[in-house]
Amino acid sequence: MKAVKNTLFIMIDQLRWDALSCYGNTVVDTPNIDRLAKRGVRFNNAYTQGTSCGNSRASFYTGLHMRSHGATWNDWPFSLSEWTLADYLKPLNQRVILLGKTHMKPDMDGMDRLGIEPGSDLGQRLYNAGFTEGEHDDGLHPEGPMGKYSKQEPRYNAYLREHGFDGDNPWLEWANAAETDNGDIVSGFYLEHAHRPARIPKEHSETAYLTNRIIDTIDELGDDAWCLHASYIKPHWPCIAPDPYHSLYRNADFSPAVKSEAERQSPHPIYQAFMQLGVSQTFSDEEKRAHVLPAYFGLVKEVDDHVGRLLDHLDAKGLTDNTLIVLTADHGDYLGDHWLGEKDLFHQPSVKLPLIVVDPRPEANVTRGQQCDALVGAIDVLPTLIECAGGEITRHEHRLEGHSLLPFLHQATSPFERDFIVAEDDYGRLPVATQLGVDALAARMTMAFNGRHKLVHCPGFPDMLFDLHNDPDELVDLGRDPGYENVRRALRDQLLDWSATLHNRRAVSREMEQNANGLSRRQGILIGFWDRESVPDAMKPPLSIGVK
Repeated sequence: MKAVKNTLFIMIDQLRWDALSCYGNTVVDTPNIDRLAKRGVRFNNAYTQGTSCGNSRASFYTGLHMRSHGATWNDWPFSLSEWTLADYLKPLNQRVILLGKTHMKPDMDGMDRLGIEPGSDLGQRLYNAGFTEGEHDDGLHPEGPMGKYSKQEPRYNAYLREHGFDGDNPWLEWANAAETDNGDIVSGFYLEHAHRPARIPKEHSETAYLTNRIIDTIDELGDDAWCLHASYIKPHWPCIAPDPYHSLYRNADFSPAVKSEAERQSPHPIYQAFMQLGVSQTFSDEEKRAHVLPAYFGLVKEVDDHVGRLLDHLDAKGLTDNTLIVLTADHGDYLGDHWLGEKDLFHQPSVKLPLIVVDPRPEANVTRGQQCDALVGAIDVLPTLIECAGGEITRHEHRLEGHSLLPFLHQATSPFERDFIVAEDDYGRLPVATQLGVDALAARMTMAFNGRHKLVHCPGFPDMLFDLHNDPDELVDLGRDPGYENVRRALRDQLLDWSATLHNRRAVSREMEQNANGLSRRQGILIGFWDRESVPDAMKPPLSIGVK
């Protein structure tokens, strides 16, 4: 099968799976992302392996679960030894280019220990998950009492100044700020201003700027084969949208939050602590939630419009028929569901992903426009990119914990089947851990979901359990219900087996393993044999050394 020449890997930060019209949203129309769904396969049961930006993206970039790669939360690096998307695709002659967010941080201690200068070629390769070409911008440039969150100013700030939006930090003062009726400049971080338009015109927003950079980069690449990671920053907070997106849905009839009063009666201790966070308190207020939702979905609409620009550009350049396109998110957003804001826990609004894959080759014609209900995850994207680019997955199966989605795209007779899928969370840096008196190293949760029952294992606390067949909204926690002990035990046993078979032997390939089988005996390590005659001929040491 001929390899796909190019790959466009689109990630949209903090995008709920159900925010798209192709996934059933009836308020927001996303016709351009829907175009992709009509041309490819839409996966209905895709899940993140980490519920914050950093740990999820690390799983996308390595094909490994959070427990294996070790980047368990934002700003936590994984080991220098980890292979990433760039390591797999560059040998397949694709130039790997990043435009936008990764939320990855380098292992500076590891580089210092090995004497690797961060500014060297090798240091730059290790600095940002293997991405050395393009423009890295995590889209988080606020300032607080301890200074700036981001130590490196984004190029976007220089761009804004070039277009007349001056200031020490135009990202904060223009793109993510609003102006009140009396002329005060107010921060977009304050959700009370979500109804106001950002100070920046829509043609200079972060989403527009990033799309321009993607289009220009594609043009600059010419005939080179490429993998371009287009990593959009919005609709991640600050939740403030440029005109007209700020008001498109101001009078829309949004569904009420999915929650019940029963959830607040004797809740699981960890869940209760998350409900008490400030962001959860804000989004639990229906009036405040209704004030913010139009801005969030306006930002979703803005991204869809610019995805349309990208697709049109691929068409105009004649690249559509030789470009694999993957569109997904790193995680979702509760937006008030279950009395919560943000992400981190494992209800569907947080852990379930949109995932659309478009393979342009004729072999995928049989599945165009179809939906797939298989349990898949973030870890499956990298093996898919490798295989579609012409790589052999068997060469890397000791490093990858995901599986290629290609059998689903080509309707193979035996695609892989999962009994359950795993997601993890590290809440050690959140106030939740301190409130519960949990040491940061023990502040972990692990989800196992088999398509019906969702177990959340919480060291030091009872499990949580939801039956999505009888309770699709996940309103009833069965984790302490004695009638479901057998279900909990079965899923815990599966989790134990899973944790015992993670790919932590990543420096030993399958070929090395096979070649080493019996090698020590062929090299003279003869344990337990009674005499020379009992040794198989293939293992008998030569007599020339003078020892019988």
